[in-house]
Amino acid sequence: MLSHTRPGSSIRSPHPQTPRFVTHWEEGGNRGRRDCRLSRWTREPRLTMVGVGIEGVKSVREVWGSRPRGRILGLPPSWSRVAAAAEVADAGFHPWGMTMQLGLALVLGVTLCLGCGRSLLRAPARPFSVLWNVPSARCKNRFGVPLPLEALGISANRGQHFHGQNVTIFYKNQLGFYPYLGPRGTAHNGGIPQAVPLNRHLARAAYQIRRSLWPGFAGLAVLDWEEWCPLWAGNWGHRRVYRAASWAWAQWVFPNLDPQEQLHKARVGFEQAARALMEDTLWLGRALQPHGLWGFYRFPACGNGWHGTASNYTGHCHAAALARNTQLRWLWAASSALFPSIYLPPRLPPAHHQAFVRYRLEEAFRVAVAGHPHPLPVLAYARLTHRSSGRFLSQEKCWHLHDYLLGTLGPYVINVTKAAVACSHQRCHGHGRCAWQKPGQLEVFLHLQPDGSPGAWESFSCRCYQGWAGPTCQEPRPELGPKEAT
Repeated sequence: MLSHTRPGSSIRSPHPQTPRFVTHWEEGGNRGRRDCRLSRWTREPRLTMVGVGIEGVKSVREVWGSRPRGRILGLPPSWSRVAAAAEVADAGFHPWGMTMQLGLALVLGVTLCLGCGRSLLRAPARPFSVLWNVPSARCKNRFGVPLPLEALGISANRGQHFHGQNVTIFYKNQLGFYPYLGPRGTAHNGGIPQAVPLNRHLARAAYQIRRSLWPGFAGLAVLDWEEWCPLWAGNWGHRRVYRAASWAWAQWVFPNLDPQEQLHKARVGFEQAARALMEDTLWLGRALQPHGLWGFYRFPACGNGWHGTASNYTGHCHAAALARNTQLRWLWAASSALFPSIYLPPRLPPAHHQAFVRYRLEEAFRVAVAGHPHPLPVLAYARLTHRSSGRFLSQEKCWHLHDYLLGTLGPYVINVTKAAVACSHQRCHGHGRCAWQKPGQLEVFLHLQPDGSPGAWESFSCRCYQGWAGPTCQEPRPELGPKEAT
């Protein structure tokens, strides 16, 4: 914690390893350097900042904007801002006069829809779905290796492209002006949420959404923003740099406050700006493409990572992560789907795999009911390959993927999909999905019998789809209006 300092003493940084905050910044064709020195003082802290661009020296006013009288980011989230950004996109106007350069990003995995209680990919409500989020078009186009995904019950973008009508991921450099700090301290788009002009961010994001998604898009729209947590307490470890940057920002914006008050302003300013950035971006996407499923990748978090402690590992989510997820009710309310990650840590012993996945999914289902009359769909990201698999698929890897699909993944997907549909129709009148009656029934699986016949499903109860109610989802239920739902 930052303590009060008396005149003549040095100011302590909230991050003891960052007494001097130095960053580099990039925006458009300009580059520069920020040097934020916390000097000894007699009356108040002083923050010196220098930015050098291609045209020479930039002033403090040009680096982080003129000294604000309020938040740099602006007012709390409002529909007027979202509507204005949508209007700019509808007009086809690009207010920056430059073309976005989309970099190649490789994510090997599939998305498992474990709680789809609404239309998904323009199909009827389905209890279980698997979506292909692997850039595997290269396998057929270059090497002639076919991947028969559709025959195996796996949905993919047309041509198995990475971005398309079923799944599109927006990375940090592909939607608006997402702020983050690079590994060498480079501040991209201001570096911290407080430095982002929200209206400008929304206008650019609206333009990019219109260019990236087809009219009537009804797939998954996944925002992959992983650099910082929108809650101050969640920025620990390598993310502490965002606390230090926010503290430096608060010293510059509020130079007459004492250090404790500046630290409070840094925390409040960061959380308010982060919320506005994430919340308004989701509402914008939902306004422009209302049939898509919008949400942030890796949210909700669980904090049950593997740290090599085999003797006492339980797989339970960390208490602090659960508390933060409860605080993020506004995020779940603005989302139309949840995209948790169930990527298995490479060194996690197989004996802990089930617990690791189970508690991550349980937490996702817990927050899926926050702020919504019906649970949000939960689509978990699962990894097929190791991180070191390379940037492109080779011919050998394509054949390995082909064999894995036909011999392992495909038959299992067919089995579970048929079992989920059969249980839904036999137990829930086709108006809901089957779920464990008692949490933690690890020995119970939603599988077909070895001979391919359906099971009895005694261990499962129903989770009704939107518009249905009752123990077996047999009762139609009128949709609630906004006031009734709250």
